[in-house]
Amino acid sequence: MISKWNALFMLVAVLFFSGAWAGRLEEGMAAYERRDYDTALKTLGRLASEGDAVAQFFLGGMYSDGQGVPQDYVLAHMWFNIAAANGDVNYRVLASKDRDMLADTMTRKQIAQAQDMARDCLAKNYKGCY
Repeated sequence: MISKWNALFMLVAVLFFSGAWAGRLEEGMAAYERRDYDTALKTLGRLASEGDAVAQFFLGGMYSDGQGVPQDYVLAHMWFNIAAANGDVNYRVLASKDRDMLADTMTRKQIAQAQDMARDCLAKNYKGCY
């Protein structure tokens, strides 16, 4: 659905590889680039459950596009919503735009479900969300 995905991955790789998570984030993104979606999902999922907004954003994209997972707009919306709440200014903007674009293809019931899931995930400090 989101055609800019690969270009966005490269942009993020260049702009945001820093800090303690950089090695694991780099590993997850490298796995994604070589289409090893199982490794990407495992690595990014672990980081997302630790509160990493970049990983949360990319999980949203994987679910939105069905890359390594069944396409699931509810889960994609949930992860974009969490990343929008959790990330720095750049990620709040990117995640919000992707969430809103995705919402245009969803029913109100699906959006409400995704929002409930995001609230629950945040309340549980990301435990059990992935």
